[in-house]
Amino acid sequence: MASQVKSGKAFEFALLNAFYDLLRDNKMNVNVVDDKSLSYAMQYYSEFPKSDRQAFDTAAKTAVSFFPDVEPMLFYQKGDSSINLSLASDGRGQKGDVRDILIQSSLKKWVIGISAKNNHKAVKHPRLSQSIDFGASWLDLPVSDNYFENIEPIFSELKKLKNNGPETKWSELENIQRDFYLPILEHFKDELLRLDVQNKGVVAAKLVGYLIGKQDFYKVIKTKGMITIQAFNLQGTLNLPSPYRKPSARIPKLNLPDRIIDLSLKKGSKSTLELTMSNGWQMSFRIHNASSRIEPSFKFDINLISTPESLFSTNFYV
Repeated sequence: MASQVKSGKAFEFALLNAFYDLLRDNKMNVNVVDDKSLSYAMQYYSEFPKSDRQAFDTAAKTAVSFFPDVEPMLFYQKGDSSINLSLASDGRGQKGDVRDILIQSSLKKWVIGISAKNNHKAVKHPRLSQSIDFGASWLDLPVSDNYFENIEPIFSELKKLKNNGPETKWSELENIQRDFYLPILEHFKDELLRLDVQNKGVVAAKLVGYLIGKQDFYKVIKTKGMITIQAFNLQGTLNLPSPYRKPSARIPKLNLPDRIIDLSLKKGSKSTLELTMSNGWQMSFRIHNASSRIEPSFKFDINLISTPESLFSTNFYV
């Protein structure tokens, strides 16, 4: 497993532990769901040297200290009720749920989710290939036959190169950007804009739902010396009061985009598209080859460039 994935899982485990300690210190009944997701994360965490584990723990403790002010339901219990902590299975991300940690009350239908990122800010890494219908899988809106007809020669050429030399590397090609990246990006761009025209007011919001997640969540990003916490409160389920206490800090609800304003190549780039949408949403799509050897598929690194001014974000130095 890639080191980025292992460190991400280790940070998830550290965050789960920090939430457990916070709740126990406040005399709450708390349960941790013991399943394969927890076992894997615990294993990856234990494989790191002590100094790295301490860094994970320090960052996690700092991040968790933020939540009592914004989520009073963390400390609301009645009778034998409890707070249940669990790590999400990897399959959730494929279904539009980016939450890694779930914190649920057994008393009410209350849950908050945490997306944990360790030195990593990309929101999604979807693939493009000759057979992948990105419209259907991302937006529930199938792409056209014309899109598949346009990309078929590009991926057929890649299949031919791979079959003729299975060990051939991308670096051996003369101009990968001109011959492969740019044509694929142009066809992707044309098809996404076509879907937007034919489905007015739908595509932009669905795209954010696919990339950012269909459930509200807090994103906890650990970088060197800093913790950033962002609140993606799209449905208004975050920052709710308990029967006894209101949040002492307000998390505003985010407005989804309702239209695409522009989709074009980043200035000076032959591998990155920039998408601008209404209500302050902007993101980049960088296409790249996921393997050093030639294969008939590509991956996107999708990053947020800008978000609505109402996105809550705060930093802590560690």
